[in-house]
Amino acid sequence: MFKKALVVLMAASALSFALTGCDKTETKTENAGTEAKSEEAKSGEAKSEEAKEEKKEEKAEAKSDSSEDPLAGASFEGDYKIDVILKTTSSEYWSYVVAGAKAFEKDHPNVKVEVKGASSETAYDEQQNMIETDLNSGSYDGYVIAPLQADLVKTLIAGQTKPIVAVDTNIDAKEVLSFVGTSNDTAAKEGGKAAVEEAKKRGWTEIKAISISGVQGDGTATARLKGYQEGINEAGGEFLEKEIQYADAVADKAVTSMEAIMQNHPEGIAIIACNNDDMAIAAARAAKGNEAYKNTIFMGFDGIKSACEAILDGTESMSVAQEAYDMGYKSVAATVAKLNGTELPEFINSGVSIITKDNAQKRLDDLNSYLGK
Repeated sequence: MFKKALVVLMAASALSFALTGCDKTETKTENAGTEAKSEEAKSGEAKSEEAKEEKKEEKAEAKSDSSEDPLAGASFEGDYKIDVILKTTSSEYWSYVVAGAKAFEKDHPNVKVEVKGASSETAYDEQQNMIETDLNSGSYDGYVIAPLQADLVKTLIAGQTKPIVAVDTNIDAKEVLSFVGTSNDTAAKEGGKAAVEEAKKRGWTEIKAISISGVQGDGTATARLKGYQEGINEAGGEFLEKEIQYADAVADKAVTSMEAIMQNHPEGIAIIACNNDDMAIAAARAAKGNEAYKNTIFMGFDGIKSACEAILDGTESMSVAQEAYDMGYKSVAATVAKLNGTELPEFINSGVSIITKDNAQKRLDDLNSYLGK
């Protein structure tokens, strides 16, 4: 009897253990399922955030393509003094921005526009001193700033309550009410595509591209590099990312970069995509006489007067043209509009076009008229 009872007790214990183990297994399975669902949810959230960012970019590009004037109907009344601090005033491109800003003053005599800029695009301390001095002066009603170092300027303007508009290069700060300029990556992408098509017409079968860029780490230069790379690769070319040459946005360093490219590629390169027109012209002149580069596409960015002349005489091949004059005019207009109560959009597109021999003369005539020539 005792043995039977013992056997029954042992069987019950084994059954209980088995059921407990089963419960644990089911619990583990349920936990694993819950964890898997949690990971799926996180993944879904991440994808959702990515989708949102993509939609934001699409909206920005849609706004960029819109011909509607966001300042239409805005009031420009009131006696105001606007401070315009540019990257520099010592280059042709920036002279058009200056001309545009001063043109607004001419059209609206009630508004005084003071324009200044650093001596070069690497004179960081110089621009910093300008910004600090002017913000602390209390002399201005609003500011237009083209930052040499956007992150630094973000710190300098922190807490400012007067209207601030960024021009040419954006500043990621809540104090900046609007950015007037070009979507640099989108514009460069269109330029990259156009350069590949032109390279095909010139007989290139292996379409490789090297960029002579501006200041390494600069937001504008980085955006243009990204655009060039995407446009060239999408159109069937090959952007040589590991061979980017940084030339601080100046012509003499672009010559040195071009000499290095010719030494590394004696066979020739189909496309030299430059950060600005001065650099493209300098690079083209450095390559003049080199038979392997006689059909190379030298592409600049800005569409300035000297670029139009160089395109017409065959030195530069094409330019991605920013409307620098409109940048200057619209940035001041936006600042004054805000002072009169207008809510500004985050981005005001100043326009872009690709300049070739077909339209270079018209562009040249327009630029001369901006400068009163």
